[in-house]
Amino acid sequence: MTLLKELLSVPSPGGREERIAAIVRGRLEDAGYSRETDSAGNVIVRFAGQQPDLPLMAVAAHLDEIGMVVTAINPDGTLSVDRSGRLYPYKLGECAVDIIGDDGIVTGVTSMGSTHTADADRRQITWRDVRIFTGFSTQQLAERGIRPGSTAVPVAQARGPYLLGEPGDPFVAAWTLDDRGGILTLIRLLQNLKAANLHPHHPTIVAFTVHEEGGCHGAKVLAHRERPEIFLAIDGCPILPGSQMLADERPCTWSMDAKGHYDQRLIRDLHAAAREAGIELQTAVLPNAYSDASAVYDSGAAPRVAILGHGRENSHGFEIAKLRVFDNLLNVLEQFIRVAH
Repeated sequence: MTLLKELLSVPSPGGREERIAAIVRGRLEDAGYSRETDSAGNVIVRFAGQQPDLPLMAVAAHLDEIGMVVTAINPDGTLSVDRSGRLYPYKLGECAVDIIGDDGIVTGVTSMGSTHTADADRRQITWRDVRIFTGFSTQQLAERGIRPGSTAVPVAQARGPYLLGEPGDPFVAAWTLDDRGGILTLIRLLQNLKAANLHPHHPTIVAFTVHEEGGCHGAKVLAHRERPEIFLAIDGCPILPGSQMLADERPCTWSMDAKGHYDQRLIRDLHAAAREAGIELQTAVLPNAYSDASAVYDSGAAPRVAILGHGRENSHGFEIAKLRVFDNLLNVLEQFIRVAH
C-alpha cells in the first residue's frame, strides 16, 4: 500500500508522466538496477536472459492516466476542457483538480453549472458543459504556464487508496488503478528478481511506457526500435456488464479486443504459469478496449502479444480491485518469465 500510495500521489496525464517516472527511477535505483530513459520518456531495464539466443521479450506497464486537456482559456479565466483518454464527465463530477502547467501546478475545481434550473433532472452533461474554475485571470494563468494543451487530473487528496470491506481480505479503491496497478506489479517484480538473484528466461526488456491512454505511443516507439518477438502488457481488465469476469483475487488475460485477437499460444502459456503458481486465471473478450500490447501488434512492431492484469470495477473512474489480486498477478508473472515461450 505504501508504494501504491506514492504512485497515486503525483499527477501523470499523457504527455506529463515525468513525476511518476521519477518515482519509478528512484525505486529501481534503490533496488540496484541500471535503468535508462529513452527519448520518448519510457523507463527501461534490460536483462540478457538465461538463454540469450531466445527471442526478445518486452514486459510493459504504462505510466500515464486519463485526465482532461485544456482546449481554451476563457475571458473570465475559466478553462474549457475535453477528455485526455477515455474520461467522461459523469465519472469525474465536480471535484478539485490539479492543472499541470509549464511552470508548475495550479489547483482548480470543475464546474458543471447550477441545478436550480427547470431541466436540471434531464441534463446530459458533455465536455461542452464543463469548465475549470481557478480564481486566476487569463494573465495570471499565462504567467503560471497554463495554456491550451495543459492537462488536469483530480488532486492527490482525492485519489486514495482506500481499503474496503473485510480487513483480512479487503478491496482497494483509487482514482485510478489504471495503470498504477501495473506499475506496482513491475516494480515489485524487479525488486523480487534482484533480491533472489533471478533472471528471465528470455532476453527481456521491462519497460514503463508513456502515453498509452489515447494512442499507446510510448509502447509503439519502444517496440519499433527494439523489435521484441513477444510483447506482454501488464494492465487491468474492466468488468463489463453481463460478462463472466469478476473483480476478485484471480488475475486476468484478454483473448481479443478492438484491435484483434491476442496470441493464443501466449494465453495458453499464461494459464499454464497460473496453474504452476496455484492460481486460477480469468480470460476476457473486450471488443471496445485496447492495450499497449494490441496497439503494438496492430502497428506491426511485434508478432506475438498478450496482456496480464487485475480485474477492476468502475473502469476509468474510481476503480476497485481485490487487494490480493496484485500478489497473485505478481506470482503468475514471475512464473511466466522463468520459462521459454
